[in-house]
Amino acid sequence: MTVGLSVALTEIQWLLANWWVLVVLVLLATGTVAAWVSVRTQRTRWERAQQQSLRYQLSQLDGLHHREFEYAVRDLILRDGCADAVQVGGRGDNGADVKATDPLGRRWVIQCKHRRAGWAGSAIGTPDLHVLNGTGRQLHGGDVIVLVTNGRFSSQCPPYAKSQRLHLVDRHLLAEWAAGARPLWEILNRLPPPRKASARS
Repeated sequence: MTVGLSVALTEIQWLLANWWVLVVLVLLATGTVAAWVSVRTQRTRWERAQQQSLRYQLSQLDGLHHREFEYAVRDLILRDGCADAVQVGGRGDNGADVKATDPLGRRWVIQCKHRRAGWAGSAIGTPDLHVLNGTGRQLHGGDVIVLVTNGRFSSQCPPYAKSQRLHLVDRHLLAEWAAGARPLWEILNRLPPPRKASARS
């Protein structure tokens, strides 16, 4: 222990005698941190610009694997301004593939159904809506519960969705949303009120 203390005192005396070394080390550390912050800031700006310019054509979405389709939907809701959007789909997802909070504080729970054949594929039926309706609010705490497909819904789906306050995004609405003209909450009707005031209000 005495040897350790002696070495420490020797090092302190040397640093005091050569104080300029400390100044150089501090300047180097400061420069390194500043460079890291600058790179990180530029990368964040670039990623934000990429998100805001994101566009999909239906042919691109049709060609995706169903898991990639979920990530594409997550990226679109991110583009709209839901900074916390995450893809959560997979085994045991309980009817949720994407979760997000919009700028007005509403919690979105989105189920994705990909059809390789698009509109020509089999229609989404009410059983998928029953699952989503049973879990979207109760398990996931959603305010806005949405089923998104690059295909179509059966004729029984719209009345059921309306009665249960669910939102359907079929191929036509998806094309409008993916084109990037408006965020999803400006395309859908009958949304619940905001949880917080808009920054524009």
